[in-house]
Amino acid sequence: MESNHKQPKLEVRVKNIIEVDGLKFKDLNNSGKLEPYKDWRLSPAERAENLVSLMNIDEKVGMMLINSRGMGLSQKDKSKTSHGGVIDEAIVEKGETIFALAKVYGTTHTIERMNLRHYILRDNWSPAEMAEWVNTMNEICEGTRLGIPCLIASNSRNENTEFIFGMNDAAGIFSTWPGTLGLAAAARGDIKNGGDASLISRFAEVARAEWDAVGIRKGYMYMADTVTDPRWQRIYGTFGEDPEFISDAIGRLIDGFQGENLGKNSIAMTTKHFPGGGARENGFDPHYKEGKWNLYPTPGSLEKYHLPPFQAAVDHGSSSFMPYYSIPSSKKSTVQEFEGEDIPFEEVGFTFNHYFLQHILREKLGFKGYINSDSGVTSKMSWGVETLSEAERFAKAVNAGTDLVSDTNDIENLKKAVENGWISEKRINEANVRLLTEMFALGLFDDRTYVSTENALSVVSNPANWEAAYEAHKKSVTVLKNSKQTLPLTAENLKKVYVEVFHKEPERAASYTEKARKECQELGQFTLTDNYDEADTAILFLSPKSGAYFNATPGLLELEICENKTVAALDGSRYQETTLTGMDHLKEVADSIHVRGGKVMISVNVILPWILGNVEPLADVLIAGYDTYYKAQFEVMAGNFRPVGVLPLTLPASDAVIAVNEKGDCVSRNDVPGYDKDKYMPEGLSYAYKDRDGNIYKLGHGLTY
Repeated sequence: MESNHKQPKLEVRVKNIIEVDGLKFKDLNNSGKLEPYKDWRLSPAERAENLVSLMNIDEKVGMMLINSRGMGLSQKDKSKTSHGGVIDEAIVEKGETIFALAKVYGTTHTIERMNLRHYILRDNWSPAEMAEWVNTMNEICEGTRLGIPCLIASNSRNENTEFIFGMNDAAGIFSTWPGTLGLAAAARGDIKNGGDASLISRFAEVARAEWDAVGIRKGYMYMADTVTDPRWQRIYGTFGEDPEFISDAIGRLIDGFQGENLGKNSIAMTTKHFPGGGARENGFDPHYKEGKWNLYPTPGSLEKYHLPPFQAAVDHGSSSFMPYYSIPSSKKSTVQEFEGEDIPFEEVGFTFNHYFLQHILREKLGFKGYINSDSGVTSKMSWGVETLSEAERFAKAVNAGTDLVSDTNDIENLKKAVENGWISEKRINEANVRLLTEMFALGLFDDRTYVSTENALSVVSNPANWEAAYEAHKKSVTVLKNSKQTLPLTAENLKKVYVEVFHKEPERAASYTEKARKECQELGQFTLTDNYDEADTAILFLSPKSGAYFNATPGLLELEICENKTVAALDGSRYQETTLTGMDHLKEVADSIHVRGGKVMISVNVILPWILGNVEPLADVLIAGYDTYYKAQFEVMAGNFRPVGVLPLTLPASDAVIAVNEKGDCVSRNDVPGYDKDKYMPEGLSYAYKDRDGNIYKLGHGLTY
């Protein structure tokens, strides 16, 4: 026996353990024999090859789909649960929820009869409850013919954010850090001060331990997209606009979550959205038809700005990649090259795009893992292949190189494509080997099928992790303007402080104001008043919102902080837009303070590159936060923590620099990051915002004291 074969500690709940050569193995198919797939001494690839040779077509088809799953705890009707309420067995009819694009069956039926083994968890319960759910899912899997376990995936869970269905499904259970833009602001600040981006490595290391402890072993993250179009709804989930920094961050994230090689304590990463979703057509998002195009009007932009972070993800071994929904537009782009070769633009979404997936991602970038589509590509966001039947769309995607189709349980149409001979058995086997190799590498067939619920709780409640997260909140705070050295606030300025939060939704503004005042009081350095007419200092937090995730706005996405602003729809009609409620009140508070010679601090939550012309003149101090805790911002204002953060993207000067003409062309290039837009601007226009003090709010700007 070679010494490197150390007996793993195996747990079975349904099947038996067999002994061979004095070693123990799981008899996952009840054969009493040791087939290669059960032999933990073999490589993940060898085991996957063997298992695929034993699978029938239904098992292979089920393996290629990933579906959202709720926990039994979220099911109101307990008669629709099993295993003591842990597993959700409800049937959801097609169209009943936004994710039920086809009829959804109960969990046990989906595992046993439909053979799905990949699931997206969007619920957010305690660590022990999530761990127990993962264990019970795998217990059901173990009882099936070949005993193939399941792999649970999730969108990111470690950023502080408002819930947006289908995007941020969970926050506040795992250690809670600022948004990804905040991580970028903090890490870039460290770099500016002579350090490096190791804050991002620490984030990944902490989050990996938490995910691993509860048994969520696959992350739909992170976004390697470079921000180039300022109106894109997804900007808050990126690392900003600098491809070099994004590449560094993505490499660190993959190293931190996966380790050097994918192994039994790794979280397998799915880097998204290849080849970059930043090059939008004036901000419209491909979750709806108005946003289905990626535009590249600038020579060399795809290779220079958008692809480098994906090369970094390949170099660091990202386990899988998620292509974007969008279509590369020939008509609105100039010919793009990669490594000296012209790129042919087939006008189909990237999931269906053979050239991008096979030639660029696999051959040129050298990617070895598997390709995981975005949700709903065969039923809803089938851009460029709308005229094909659903079975034909499956064939097109799989033949283009997609191995796992997201958020669907549509086994019928994938099987139909196979039975009609539109997808070869060789290709189906290849996809299955890729998918199963990951599962074997993660130890899911051996000693990592089940996790300890007690351990889940103790890992996630480790105070050191929460302290590291809080430190990142403080570092993310970005001081944009500090007139007459107002910061840090003196004891004098902390005597009568008025705090208020503004939001687009008044009821959220009220509850957030209460929270901010409570956090201010906890700090014990401020004397609060709820009457701004007697305050010396006002601290005002603005949380603007614009647009909707799943629907287009009638006109272009509004980036100005405004209320009841009259704007033009694309069809020429007029309508009103509000990104922040209470603009008149905001001005009233600021004026009241200034009349008495007091100081006004305004903090803007940067989830989009807001145009600040309506608020910056009211502020003595202007701060950018990125879903950053109020308390961390109070600490910076009070002088407990010197500001570190810098802008991870450029804030536009005005509506004029992002204006779109009647032909749909934007005055600043959709495919070029903010720091480089001036190269293409018309004479006399500068892209970045300049404040009353002469500060320019471009990439990397951030003051300290």
